[in-house]
Amino acid sequence: MYEPHCGLANLKFAWGHDEYMYQMLVFNKASIPAEGLAMIRYHSCYPWHNKKEYSHFMAEGDDDLLEWVLEFNKFDLYTKADKRPDVKELWPYYQSLIDKYMPGKLWW
Repeated sequence: MYEPHCGLANLKFAWGHDEYMYQMLVFNKASIPAEGLAMIRYHSCYPWHNKKEYSHFMAEGDDDLLEWVLEFNKFDLYTKADKRPDVKELWPYYQSLIDKYMPGKLWW
């Protein structure tokens, strides 16, 4: 079904929450860099970034994306705090990111 070194971007992934968010951002032409989109799309693909499975599908540039996914993963699982964040305090920061990378209405 897939040729060796065809690139991770050419693989079909199950439509979990990661793939849904990735597809929604691409559809809405979000200006998130490729590294950020890779973190969103692949951070739950543990066989790839944890077990080195799928490496035979990797194309040029996928190694760079893997580094970003691994860096993001440090902040993903088991990094939740017991104390709830102050949403009002954080709102301006996150709104600025939304305005920068996903301005306007998004199609879900």
